[in-house]
Amino acid sequence: MKDVMTPAPTNLRQILLAATSRLREAGIDAPQREARLLAAHAAGTDLAGLLRIDTLPAPAIDAFTHALARRLRHEPMAYITGRAGFWSLDLEVSPHTLIPRADTETLIEAVLDHLPDHDAPLRVLDIGTGTGCLMLAVLAEYPRAWAIGTDLAPQAAGLAARNAIRNGLGARCATLCCNWADALTEPFDLVLSNPPYIPHGDLAGLMPDVVNHEPARALDGGQDGLVAYRALADVLPDLLAPGGIAVLELGIGQGDSVSGLMRAAGLEVAEIRPDLGGIGRALVVKK
Repeated sequence: MKDVMTPAPTNLRQILLAATSRLREAGIDAPQREARLLAAHAAGTDLAGLLRIDTLPAPAIDAFTHALARRLRHEPMAYITGRAGFWSLDLEVSPHTLIPRADTETLIEAVLDHLPDHDAPLRVLDIGTGTGCLMLAVLAEYPRAWAIGTDLAPQAAGLAARNAIRNGLGARCATLCCNWADALTEPFDLVLSNPPYIPHGDLAGLMPDVVNHEPARALDGGQDGLVAYRALADVLPDLLAPGGIAVLELGIGQGDSVSGLMRAAGLEVAEIRPDLGGIGRALVVKK
C-alpha cells in the first residue's frame, strides 16, 4: 500500500489531507469527515478529542493505515470501528449482522406512539434480531418490559446478547438461535422485525459498502422481496397476544404488498409510518 504519511509521517494535518484525497479518489462520500473518524478511531478518541492532537504515535499510525486500507475497499466504517449508535444505544457490530440505520429508528417511534404506557410490563419478541438494536431500544424505553431476540445465525444471537449486557439490559432479555420463532409458543404484546426485503435481482445494484460486506442472508428478500413477509404473516397471528401489535420494517414501495399479506392473515393494518425521507418504513399491524 502506498505510504499516506509522507512528507510528515506523524503530523496529523498531513495525514488527514493525504487520507482525504485517497478517500475522495475511491468515491467515498464525505471523505474529510471519514478521514477524521478513522484517525479518531486509531488514536482511541472521538472527533472532539482529535482536535487536541497534533501528532500520532507510531502504533496509532499503523492502526490508521490499516483502517484506511479497509475503508478504501468500501468496508463500512461501523465494521472498521466495531461500533454503531442506534436510538440511545452504543452497539457492537460485526459482519455477521446488518449495521443499524437511522431509518430503522422509525419503528421505535411507531412503538412509542402505539404503546404509550411506558410502565407496561410488555412481552417483546424481536425476530431476526441481528445486533439486538430494536429490542434493546424498546427495553430502554419501557423499564418493566422483557424481550426475546431470535436469529438464525449463532454469531448474531451472541452479538445481541453482548449488546444487551453492554447497555445494561441483559437482565431483561434473552437471545435464541432459531428459525424465525420456531422455538416459541407463548404470545407477545409486541413483535418487532427488520426482515430481509431487497429483491434478489436488485442486490447487485446496491452500494459496494452494502452488497460486498453486509450479510446477504439479512438483505436478500427473494425474487420479489416478500419471502420474509410471507413467513411473518404465517406466524404473527399465533405470536401476538390479544391487543398486541407487530411493527415491521419495509423496503421502498412495499407498503401495499405487505399490508395485503397481513390482512390476508387476519391482521389489521394500523399504520404505515414514513421515515425522514418520506418512505413508508414502519408497518404497524394489530391482532
